Amino acid sequence: MAFDFFQPLEDDFLEFVNGLSNQSLGKKVVFHSSTDFPNVEKAAIAIIGVLEDRGLGFGNVAPDLTHFRKEFYSMYPGNWHANIVDLGNIVPGNSLEDTYYVLKVAVTELIKNKVIPVVIGGSQDLTYAMYRAYDQLEQMVNVVAIDSKFDFAKEAGLPANSYLSKMVVEEPNNLFNYSNIGYQTYYNSQEEIDLIEKMYFDAYRLGEVSKNSAIAEPVFRDADLVTLDLNAVKSCDSGNFVNFMPNGFDGKEICVLSRYSGISDKVTSFGIFNHRYTESESVLISQVLWYFIEGYHYRSNEYPYGSKEDYLRYIVPLEDEELIFYKSDKTERWWIEVPFLTNINNKIKRSTLLPCTYEDYLGATNHEIPERWWKAQKKNLI
Repeated sequence: MAFDFFQPLEDDFLEFVNGLSNQSLGKKVVFHSSTDFPNVEKAAIAIIGVLEDRGLGFGNVAPDLTHFRKEFYSMYPGNWHANIVDLGNIVPGNSLEDTYYVLKVAVTELIKNKVIPVVIGGSQDLTYAMYRAYDQLEQMVNVVAIDSKFDFAKEAGLPANSYLSKMVVEEPNNLFNYSNIGYQTYYNSQEEIDLIEKMYFDAYRLGEVSKNSAIAEPVFRDADLVTLDLNAVKSCDSGNFVNFMPNGFDGKEICVLSRYSGISDKVTSFGIFNHRYTESESVLISQVLWYFIEGYHYRSNEYPYGSKEDYLRYIVPLEDEELIFYKSDKTERWWIEVPFLTNINNKIKRSTLLPCTYEDYLGATNHEIPERWWKAQKKNLI
């Protein structure tokens, strides 16, 4: 079974939960104990701890998610109806690849059962294992990373800094698009920045998103997997002084981005990584996760790929092109039509809808082609 290697939560922690208010979040969750394992088929969201930090090369901190869990489950839920389970922890295997395998199989099983795995814990190279979970689902994958770095680096012994290279290079190659939210230029070589551009990936600098976080919302709307590197949050807000980060998102901004992730109909897995296990950082993670689940409960379940009767259609004629936009009557969110070839040899033309913003529409009326539309077109021709 996929969950045979999961470590149950300790009795002391479960006693702590028993002492919480009946209105607390901890009283609404089913936990993996030494005697019982939650029925995942009845769950909507499954929380998984992964106590694996070898990808970062840190051996001086003992992984422990107890602070996080006590903080999170002491909070009060919103008007939530979805069943949440906590499956306990995946402990490090004999090798890093063993841990990857257990996480990959578990994430695959959960997504097949329409359960969203939320992975809390170790080094960010665990994103690679989550990405590989989609191999069995036979689909292309869009990955969004909230991160100050692109993680293309090839430093020996630090998989957490190079997991994106593996996702791009290794077979089977299911990665359709990668988007970075919040990169800081001085942490990324010009070679990496050029490579992101060459592959028609999306990247938004920290300043852009901090100035207007709404520009990131359509990116999350098109994501399957969202991965958050906690080093993307500045230390004065995260409480992480193990790795001091003078710049980054503040607490409010990272919670907004987490809510965008949760509210996206398409997101099927979410990971929060590079936790340095401080009590103060546990508070931030708890609030980030709270907003993800809050967003989940406001999903509109609108996929404009089916009936388009509930959408207003706007046609913007340009010199050599005709851009077609759709606006939802339900949420007032926007999409743009992207034509693509489903069969290169016979050149059968179809189209898909790419999430966009109202500002993209306004720009198009001024003869400005949206950058994400242009990149999507280029990817279809590769």
